[in-house]
Amino acid sequence: MKQLILPVFALSVIAAPLTAQQEEDGLSLMEQGTRMFLRGLMTEMEPALRELDEAAREMEPYLRDFATQMGPALADLMDQIDDWTLYEAPEILENGDIILRRKVPLVPKADPAPDTAPESGAQTDL
Repeated sequence: MKQLILPVFALSVIAAPLTAQQEEDGLSLMEQGTRMFLRGLMTEMEPALRELDEAAREMEPYLRDFATQMGPALADLMDQIDDWTLYEAPEILENGDIILRRKVPLVPKADPAPDTAPESGAQTDL
């Protein structure tokens, strides 16, 4: 249903000026059929659009509060992570922790090769 809302809304916005403009002209059968279809579609979608508007109005204070509280923490996280494409989707553990796993693990820096020279305590005879 959510996938239909945006196209229907766009069609209704486009269709309103077109229907007002063509009322003066004679309409072909295709134009009349399209007009009737869009009018019926708008009538059917009107309750759903009203509910969506009401839900958005109810959620607005909660979303503002969330943005106020979490904004600084999310900005901090954005500073720490350079490229989001390097990470898998977040995973929530049973204890509530959230893990962001890397797609390709970081390769630890190799330790410098051990010296092949004998230890300083051991003496060799030449």
